[in-house]
Amino acid sequence: MTVNKTRRTRRDDYKDVVGSCAGISTMVHMLSGTLLCKNIYQRKTSEGTDPMPFVGGIGMGILMLRYAWILQDQAMISVNVFGMLVNILYLTIYYIYSPKEHKTNALVGKMASVVAAILAYVEIENPDNIEYRYGMIVTAIFFLLIASPLIHLSEIIKTKNTDILPFPLIFMGTFVSSQWLLYGFIIQNNFIIFQNAVGLMLLLGQLSLFVIFPSNKADKFVKDSKHE
Repeated sequence: MTVNKTRRTRRDDYKDVVGSCAGISTMVHMLSGTLLCKNIYQRKTSEGTDPMPFVGGIGMGILMLRYAWILQDQAMISVNVFGMLVNILYLTIYYIYSPKEHKTNALVGKMASVVAAILAYVEIENPDNIEYRYGMIVTAIFFLLIASPLIHLSEIIKTKNTDILPFPLIFMGTFVSSQWLLYGFIIQNNFIIFQNAVGLMLLLGQLSLFVIFPSNKADKFVKDSKHE
């Protein structure tokens, strides 16, 4: 009994430390979107920048916040509130400089419809099943969001250039997913483990594209990081 209690205490200590580190890293990851917005501001246009990371970030933030509330996990709640706010700011900047507002509006409308439908489902689902079933839904959407840059794969192969991909978000996302994967093992949550294990593989796959094909944006980001 004493040994088991000691193990639980140590695991709780690790949970707090790793959870805090993962939360801070996630917030830094979310702030990496400022580099994309800086580029948009300098060019005075958001053309050539995919809005999906911002729109998807808002939607995923709302859904993950609901999931965190179900788990009563304070680290996840804080991170996702922050994520929603910064992505709303990013989307606002994108929208201001968007030459094709109707396409942005259509994407936001689709996201809002999907999120509203899922949140409505949560209200009618059996409380005994909600954590598992809602976790499955959030996991599927999480994978779609991470893999969304790959819709440009044919264009990347054709042009042999990865400038269209959001390198700062992919680069930081790889680091963050590894931390949440560790956190999932500590709290023994299969959804968090599965989400971040698969997510990490998808992100590593996208990073490999920057090795195969050159990107001026990626080089600039790495140089700026070294100077800082």
